[in-house]
Amino acid sequence: MAEPTIVQIFGTGATRLASGATTATTGLFIPDSALTAAGLATPSTATAEGHFVALLLAAKAYLTQSNFDANTDQSLLLADGFSSFTTRGTDNYRQDQITVSLSKIDTSSTIDPDNY
Repeated sequence: MAEPTIVQIFGTGATRLASGATTATTGLFIPDSALTAAGLATPSTATAEGHFVALLLAAKAYLTQSNFDANTDQSLLLADGFSSFTTRGTDNYRQDQITVSLSKIDTSSTIDPDNY
């Protein structure tokens, strides 16, 4: 099978853009519709962390264990981890986890994006 596409991972309309480009040409572009589909209510005013969480959730929807098992070209697997609770300052926080597993042929011990 082929590597998962940008559209498969990040959603309909995702494409690459050149640095500073205002229209879809080259580089990575992720439309607001893909972010809202992942649960980000208002991408235009959301935080950078909110955008990142939306990207993780969008990727997690496609980079599943069953897709990983069926496609030896898929190198990433995202899955729910374990939730826990912690105190920061005087407030109680819920900590949710998304586990990211990166798989490659064992040729080095460093993570190199070019290997995935």
